[in-house]
Amino acid sequence: MLQFSSIYLDKPIISGRVVDIFIPELITQNIALFFVHGGGWRGGSRNIFHHIIAEYSEQGFICASTDYRLNGVNAFEQIFDIRCAYNLFIAKLLDIGREPRILVIGSSAGAHLASLMTLTTPGECGEPVEQSGLENYSNEWVKPCGGAFQATPVTFEPWTDIFPAIWSSMQNIASETYITEATAYRKLSLNSYLKRDNPPLFFLEAENEHMFPSAMTREFTEQHNKLGVNSQWKQYPRTEHGFFYDLTRWQQRKAFDDIKKFAESL
Repeated sequence: MLQFSSIYLDKPIISGRVVDIFIPELITQNIALFFVHGGGWRGGSRNIFHHIIAEYSEQGFICASTDYRLNGVNAFEQIFDIRCAYNLFIAKLLDIGREPRILVIGSSAGAHLASLMTLTTPGECGEPVEQSGLENYSNEWVKPCGGAFQATPVTFEPWTDIFPAIWSSMQNIASETYITEATAYRKLSLNSYLKRDNPPLFFLEAENEHMFPSAMTREFTEQHNKLGVNSQWKQYPRTEHGFFYDLTRWQQRKAFDDIKKFAESL
């Protein structure tokens, strides 16, 4: 039997600050999985990963899927929300006697926020380390042991031929214009955090990606490898932005299996 619980971080409840935790009856994997949904920073839900999580649970993985505040906040505050949920997941793993070794998984905007959390310590990319009126960290920060990300923006600074709709969304969630506060955009850029002590990353790219150029994640992977970080990059044929939210197509099944193998390699 699969144990399931939704845990709200705050009292009174604050919309978006909630994480779902799934514990299989038979835990066979040493790595736990932590999912962060996409949706253009202003939409989406943790529920979208639930059926994928159900199958990973059958493979013996403990899993969690988090929401984050979507309205009235910026990307820095969303990173804070994700850190709080991740920190709670660590506490739950410790409560049941499990080592907190966690692979973080995200798609699109979720890949952006989750990858920044994975490569930085609290406050390093400019997000708050605590907020008044909200539940904050309850235990020492534990770095994820890896990340698997689909449709990841490597930079938050504009590039040639940037998709206009996504640039509009990026400026909206940065809450500052690039002209007046370019520093904020650099802090929100994954390529600002290339370090030798980063955990391994796996970038899953759609052949028909139109928002975030796959060449950027491939270059990031190559730079990671040059630093001695054993990261991977793979493109899936006849797929599009945000393809890993279902398991009905063979490409999605392949991505599912590839993430499982990556997790087991950590």
